[in-house]
Amino acid sequence: MQKNIKISLPEARQLAIASQLQFEPGSANPKQTLQKIIERLGYVQIDTISIIERAHKHILWTRLPEFNNLMLDELIDKNKKVFEFWDHAAAYLPMKHYRYTLPRKKMYAEKYKHWEKSKKKLLEYIVTRIREEGPLQSRDFEEPKKRGLWWDWKPAKEGLEYLFHTGVLSARARKNFQKVYDLTERTLPKGIDSSLPAELEQAEHLILKAIAANGLASQKEMFYLRYHNRPAAKQALMELTEAKKIIPLTIEGIENETYYTTKKHLQNYTSLDNDDMYILSPFDNLVIQRKRLKAIFNFDYTIECYVPAPKRKYGYFCMPVLHGSEFICRIDAKADRAANTLRVINIFWEENSNGRKYTGDVMDKLTQKLESLAKFAGCEILQAKQLK
Repeated sequence: MQKNIKISLPEARQLAIASQLQFEPGSANPKQTLQKIIERLGYVQIDTISIIERAHKHILWTRLPEFNNLMLDELIDKNKKVFEFWDHAAAYLPMKHYRYTLPRKKMYAEKYKHWEKSKKKLLEYIVTRIREEGPLQSRDFEEPKKRGLWWDWKPAKEGLEYLFHTGVLSARARKNFQKVYDLTERTLPKGIDSSLPAELEQAEHLILKAIAANGLASQKEMFYLRYHNRPAAKQALMELTEAKKIIPLTIEGIENETYYTTKKHLQNYTSLDNDDMYILSPFDNLVIQRKRLKAIFNFDYTIECYVPAPKRKYGYFCMPVLHGSEFICRIDAKADRAANTLRVINIFWEENSNGRKYTGDVMDKLTQKLESLAKFAGCEILQAKQLK
């Protein structure tokens, strides 16, 4: 049995930052860099909110300023290196992880088998149309007058999503943020492994994926909202530890929690002497697990767009700001595209005994970052009275 390594909280923070945010600068082929980013992160969340920009665009732009949507579209449809499915939520995933989505698809089909049986004719109709006509959106089924109320949009939409979640259909693209469905057999690259992984193999994948993305991860974090077999997860952790493929560790100041990392991560993460700043999406991979964020970074964060307005403390869309290894503030902002302006509604500074956040250098850097964010959001003007 391996003895737990103990690391400091600052070291844990840097392990996480190095894995999540520190990528090589865009090369001559930024699309390849984008692919590597998605492969390391393991998933990039998709969300409908676009107060600044869509979540996946913001997450990818944070790590690759050259990012544009055409690059992602090509990776999905042309190069077949990325696909859309479900991680802990709707997400873009690396195609090399495709087979590890099959257990969830199998579970979904089993869970809703009675629904499938009752909708057999509808599902056959949907598949036949897509096979014969090519990729279709849900709006292509909005023809109640021609086909009768039985073929109205709502049941067709439910059928499309059922076929998507069971793997019969895939999202070939998105137009106006709506899925374009196609037969999965037409969206997969040649030679891809589509065999169903065993439960132990699936658990090992989730463990190693979480560590690769986060630098270190606890058991709860590895399997959070992800379909898995609990006994297999426990066995996989034990076997990977005994084989020294992963290393258990504890973090000073965090009691009763074992984390896991790898020898490679411990050897390769950079020092804490960095001055990088990031304005993160509320759905960013670094902040999406709030308990982990609180434990490791001492940053208590909630996105308040789902909170009733009278109960909001920080605003509808408040973005965390990381400077070095500390979250220094959160910014409530909105892209007013009609006025070509990114409006900073408020800035809420975190408590910080060394006062670094108040220095001119930090304020200048934050202004520059907000100017970049404005351009990313399609705005030419930054309105931020709080920085003057």
